[in-house]
Amino acid sequence: MSVALALPTEAAAVPIVVLIAALLHAVWNALAHGAGDKTAVFTLMNATTAGCAAVMVCCTTLPNAAAWPYIATSAWLQVAYQLLLLQAYRLGDFGQMYPIARGTSPLLVALASTTVLGQPMPAWNAVGVLVISLGLAGLALADGMPGRAQLPALAAALGTGVMIASYTLVDAAGVRKSDTVAGYVAWLFLSQSLAFLLPVCLTRGRSLTGRLRAVGWRGPAGGVLSLLAYGLVVWAQARGNVPTIAALRETSIVFAALIGLLVFRESFGHRRLTASAAVLTGIAVLELAHT
Repeated sequence: MSVALALPTEAAAVPIVVLIAALLHAVWNALAHGAGDKTAVFTLMNATTAGCAAVMVCCTTLPNAAAWPYIATSAWLQVAYQLLLLQAYRLGDFGQMYPIARGTSPLLVALASTTVLGQPMPAWNAVGVLVISLGLAGLALADGMPGRAQLPALAAALGTGVMIASYTLVDAAGVRKSDTVAGYVAWLFLSQSLAFLLPVCLTRGRSLTGRLRAVGWRGPAGGVLSLLAYGLVVWAQARGNVPTIAALRETSIVFAALIGLLVFRESFGHRRLTASAAVLTGIAVLELAHT
C-alpha cells in the first residue's frame, strides 16, 4: 500500500515561510549587534549582498518594465532604513530599539494596505494583526517608558519602523508587477547594496579597510541571511495578504528576545514573557483565519 505525501499548498506555506524569514532576520540583527563596529559590519553585509545579487542577476529573468520604479524606490527606502537602524543601535539598547523598530510597522502596513493598495482585511485577520501589534508594543515597553535622554534613539527606531512599512508596501506592489520574484529580489538587493556602498566607499573607503577585517565572518554571514530572509518575504508578498505577512514578519522580535536571553544573557522577565505570549496568540488567530 502506497502512502501519498501531502505537500502544503502555496497559500498554506506562506505563514511558515514568513516565520522562517523572521527567525533569519533576528539572527542577522543579532550578528550585527554583536559586532563592535556597526558601520563596518553593515558595509561588509552590503558588499556580500551585492556580490550574491550580481550572481543572481545573471541567472534570473529581467523584471517587467512596470516594476523598475518600485525597485528604485524600495532600494533608497532600504538604505534609509539601514542608516536609521544604525543610528538607533548607536544611541539605544538592542533589547529596546529592535522591538520598537520592528513593532511599529504592522499597524502602518495594515492601515496603508486597506487605504492605498485596496486590499480587504477580514475581521479575524484584523484581530490577529491587532493582538500581535499589542504584544510587540508590550515587548518594546517591557522595561518602562523611555526617558528624555532616550528620545533621539526612540526617534531613530520609530523612523526605522516607518521605513520598514514603506518598503514593505512598495515591494508588495512591485513584485506583483515584475512577473519574477527572483529577478525582483536580485535587482532590488543589487541596487540597494550599491546605493549604500558607493557613498560609504567614497567618504570612508581608506579608514574602513582595516575595520572590515576586524568584523570577520559576521558581515558575510549577516549579508547572506538578510538576502535570504527578505527574499522569502518578497516571495510570500507575491502570494499572500500583505498586512498578515507584515504582522507575522515582526515575530522576529520574539526570536530576538530569545536570542538575547540565551546568547547575550539579557533579562527576559514576566512582562516580556506575557508580551511574547500575546504575539504567539496573534499568530494562532492568523493561522485560524487561513483555515
